[in-house]
Amino acid sequence: MSRVAKCPIVIPSDINIQLDLQDILIKGKYGHLSRTIHQSVKIEQLDDKIVFSPRVGFADGWAQAGTSRALVNSMIIGVSKQFSKKLQLSGVGYRVSITEGDIINMSLGYSHMITYSLPKGIFVENPSPTEIIIRGIDKQLVGQIAANLRSYRVPEPYKGKGVRYSDEVVRMKEAKKK
Repeated sequence: MSRVAKCPIVIPSDINIQLDLQDILIKGKYGHLSRTIHQSVKIEQLDDKIVFSPRVGFADGWAQAGTSRALVNSMIIGVSKQFSKKLQLSGVGYRVSITEGDIINMSLGYSHMITYSLPKGIFVENPSPTEIIIRGIDKQLVGQIAANLRSYRVPEPYKGKGVRYSDEVVRMKEAKKK
């Protein structure tokens, strides 16, 4: 049984939720998100709470209920507070700039500039030439964009050069000795 699914989600007062069978629409201060819940999960809104439970006849009902509860909780947090990821560039000559039209230009030691166009609903800040802050209401999309940007130059273990998350610790290797 899923311990996560047994905990109901308390709906904040500034969030509007609409249930239509397996479809859920959540509206908040920063926008709206919608999702179709798996058919093995029964979702109910009781006063100011959302309760998840498995339907009879599905072997993976509790697992799907826990997953659905976690996804809906992330949606509620996203539309009320937003999610953010911070990336740092470390290396000589590594810098980033943001142009109009939501395009990120990164200089990462290659012979060419790397350009990355952002999808709709994602906002990026550039407080310094070596920092990027990615914000959005969709937790999965924010994390995926951060992972895509990091994949252009993953931190290497000898000098630590590359694109890393702000809270990431890169394990450094010792150089080869004679």
